[in-house]
Formats: sequence, C-alpha cells, structure tokens
Amino acid sequence: MPQVFSYKFTGELWQGETELNTGLFIDGKFIDGCHGTTIDVLNPTTGKLITKVAEGTAQDVDVAVKAAQKAFDTTWGLNASGAARAALLRKLADLMDFHKEELAAIEALDNGKWTVGIAALKNTIALIYKQYYSGWADKITGQTLETNESKLTYTRHEPIGVVGQIIPWNFPLLLMTWKIAPALATGNCIILKPSEFTPLTALRMAALIKEAGFPDGVVNVIPGYGEVAGAAIAAHLDIEKVAFTGSTLVGRKIMQAASQSNIKGVALELGGKSPNIIFDDADLDQAVAAAALGIFWNNGQVCAAGSRIFVQAGVYDEFLKRFTARAKSMVIGDPFAKGVDEGPLVSKPHFDRVMGYIKSGIEQGATVHYSGEEHSGDGYFIKPTIFTDTTPDMRIVQEEIFGPVVVVIKFTDEDDVIRQANNTIYGLAALVFSQNTNRALDTAHRLKAGTVWVNCAGQLHANVPFGGFKQSGFGRDLGEYALHNYTNIKAVQVGLQRRK
Repeated sequence: MPQVFSYKFTGELWQGETELNTGLFIDGKFIDGCHGTTIDVLNPTTGKLITKVAEGTAQDVDVAVKAAQKAFDTTWGLNASGAARAALLRKLADLMDFHKEELAAIEALDNGKWTVGIAALKNTIALIYKQYYSGWADKITGQTLETNESKLTYTRHEPIGVVGQIIPWNFPLLLMTWKIAPALATGNCIILKPSEFTPLTALRMAALIKEAGFPDGVVNVIPGYGEVAGAAIAAHLDIEKVAFTGSTLVGRKIMQAASQSNIKGVALELGGKSPNIIFDDADLDQAVAAAALGIFWNNGQVCAAGSRIFVQAGVYDEFLKRFTARAKSMVIGDPFAKGVDEGPLVSKPHFDRVMGYIKSGIEQGATVHYSGEEHSGDGYFIKPTIFTDTTPDMRIVQEEIFGPVVVVIKFTDEDDVIRQANNTIYGLAALVFSQNTNRALDTAHRLKAGTVWVNCAGQLHANVPFGGFKQSGFGRDLGEYALHNYTNIKAVQVGLQRRK
C-alpha cells in the first residue's frame, strides 16, 4: 500500500502540518505503481530527501486510461450537466481556498519557491475555478446555422474524451489548475503527469478532487519520468488529446509520438527568450522594478522571463545602475525565512545547467557585470547574474537559460531593436516600456509574441489567453480560448419534412 507522507512546517512565514498520500491516484484511489518503484523527491533548499512517491509507468497509464474512459462513458462527459460540473469546480475552489496556506507551503518545500511569492497566486488559483471556469461549464454552446428551409442545422461542442496533461516543475500547482480547469469544465476526463521533481502539490490536489466529489476516474494523477510515463501518455491510442507545458525539445517529441499513434490533438506551451524593450522616455522606476520581476521572479524559472533587456542609449547607463542595485539588494535563502526574495533552483541538474550557461557566456566573451556566482548554502542557489557586452550569436542571448541570468543590450535605432527582439526561435512573450502610447503600441504590434506586456510585467488573468508564436508552441491556456483545446465540434444536419 502507498505511504502517507506527514510533514510539520516550522518556518518563520508559515507553521502547520500537511499529510498526503504518495501513491498514484487512479480511479479515485491512491495505489502503488504496477512495478512498485518509487521516485525520490528532494528539497532544493537543502538537497535532502523529502519523501518517496510511487513511480508511474506505461502500464499504470494504461490502467488510468481505462478508468478515465469508464468514467467518461458513465458518470462524466455527456452524462454530467454543465451545472453539475460547475458545482464541483466551485466545491474544489472552496477546498483550495481553505487549504491555501498548506498548498503554498507544500509548493515552497517541493519547488523552493518563495513562500510569499506563491501566496500572491493563491487567490488567482481559486478564481480560476470559482469565478471563471466554473462559470463557463454550463455555457459550452454551439450555433444554429441557416442553410435552407428544409433543413435544421446546428453545431455541438462536445468533450473530447480522455485527455493527457503533462505539467512542468516551475509552477506545479498553478499549471495544474491551468490545465485541468478548462478540461473539466468542458466534460473531459484527465490523465495528469506532474514533474518527477515536484509531484507533491498534485498529489495533495488529487485528495481535494476526491473530497470535492468528482466521480472516480475523472481525474487521475500519475507522477513519473517524462521518458516513461510522459511518453506513454503522448503515444497512448485511447488518449485523444495531449496538452503539455515545458521545453521545446520535449514538445517536439510529444508531437512525434502523437502523430505516430492515433494522430491525437496536441496543445503546446513551450520555451521562451522574451525581449524587454525599454525606450528612453520610459518611467525608469517602473521599468527597473518590472525588469527585475520579469527575470528574477521564481529565480528566472519562468517560460516568459524577460531574459533579454534592450535599453535605449539615452537611459542605458542609468537603467543599468539602478537595475544592478536592485539585483544586489535581493536576499537569497530559505523560502520559509522572513525577508527572503529568492529561493533555490529546483534541482541539482538544473543548477548545473544554469551554471553551464554562465560559463558559456564568459567563454564567448560577454562581460559579467554582476555576480555569475552560486550562492553559499547546501541547496541549489545562484545569485542574480547580469551580462553586458554580448553579441547576437552568443548562447546566453539565443537560448533559454531558465535561471536568474539576464543580458542587457544597448540600442539606438527603433527598427533595429525590433529586428533583434524578433531574432529568436521563440515567441512567447515580450515587454515594452515607453510613455509614448503610439510608440509603445506600434512596437507591441510588431513584436512576434503571444503576449506583450506594455509598462507592466508578468500580468496573468483567468480571462486573458496565454501562449506562444513560433517554437514557443500553439494552443492557448486561460481565457475562453483554452476551452477550444478540449472540445470537438460536431455539425448536425436534420432534414425536415415540409408540410404542403
């Protein structure tokens, strides 16, 4: 039988207890994996073992798919009204709200995320369920279409069936809600794989889903490795849609697996190398604060991180001075300690990857304007790092680092900076700072990105779609657009017998 993990939090920012089951969650029950193997879950703040969770394999995915299909055919899908789905989503939101401190603490323990930072997301998470997607559940409607008087023609937006969802380790709880909320609102059943690095909040959420009253089999949670459980989800013949958030490299593999199995639908939210353009008429206080948020929030482990800052020559020196001071002032340490601004990176492999990029920048001739060093401690800490004197061909300019590492580039010509900003394989997000409305909006419209923040950074709202252009993926999370990921459109044409 799977183990129950108990933990007592004694940090300065939150004190309390949690208890969660470490098994796979399939058909409404926590169970051991078919092979009985486990995954070590480490605390990135200390590098020490937190607990072990059951490892899901291809065989476990198959068991979960059968349970999900049974639920879809009997208690969910077309058998559960929109009003019933909405009520369950609201109940889940109430439970999340009641346990929000606990969920935030689990996330900080498992991911290293700054506790106060995740606290800012708690109300957003509840909002997604209670006030947004629960509201959509009974409004999934088609159209009546005029053809001719001898025919009634209409469309139906029907749930797809069993869908697979694979989420990353940088925002485990938030991205779980982004995925499952629209899928549940539209009547689908779910096989969800959290990252092997951060499975704990997903397992706690599974218990809340059960407590909320969702029928068994509607949501199944399978922690596992991407090359095993993730690959099985992407290739499974009875999973008809897969949604993935993660790296572009893995996104390609998922597309290949999907095309070689049942040609399942795919929605991908992938990497980014977001430009942040600061014109010489920008409010510098605002621009500096937003630039720091844009790259150092969650230690830069953000797909939309503003990792390329382009600053117009007239304010370059002053911006760099203020931005550097901001980076130097950041306090790094235990996410549960008061006064801490940044915690550790998620894992030792990722720590090594980011340090490798810093080494690459130095070897290719960039100037380390500030830091470039790891932070002392037992965990996986890296200080905010600022590079200058870069060239467009450098890896630190072109490749997604996914850490607290930023390049600051001087520009003079407006057309040239837009060309440089678009000179990337990615197109997830961009930022523009200018008090000239015409210039700001013209720049926003010329940038090839799915989201452009003008005079702000990192703003996310339940009703605003999020997703990318180019190799940042396709499909959208959030907003009405996310519902389109999880419905099939059926046209019904009914011949009418006209009375003579």
